[in-house]
Amino acid sequence: QVQLVESGGGLVQAGGSLRLSCTASGSIVSINAMGWYRQAPGKQRELVATITSGSSTNYADSVKGRSTISRDNAKNTVYLEMNALKPEDTAIYYCNMRIVIRQYIKYMTSDYWGQGTQVTVSS
Repeated sequence: QVQLVESGGGLVQAGGSLRLSCTASGSIVSINAMGWYRQAPGKQRELVATITSGSSTNYADSVKGRSTISRDNAKNTVYLEMNALKPEDTAIYYCNMRIVIRQYIKYMTSDYWGQGTQVTVSS
């Protein structure tokens, strides 16, 4: 019913930049919070940044000042721009959206995840 498709990952040298995108499609009524998470090998998934429907943002301390999360509601898309990348930023990055869909006469809110996009930062 709802799909999230990410793009923009890849291999980049330390100090470089990347811009990740995630677009939702399907029977969407509205999207509340959007966010980016990442999981490095052998580690738990962790929050990178979130943005509310009112565009309030929150960042992990590890990326604060180096990253910017933004959203385009008309396109059902969330972006994550990362600068001054470090090898420790290497991970699979997942987008997450809290989406409202309509099923018959009811509205349901659920969390959806993208498939993940690999970001590798070489030293």
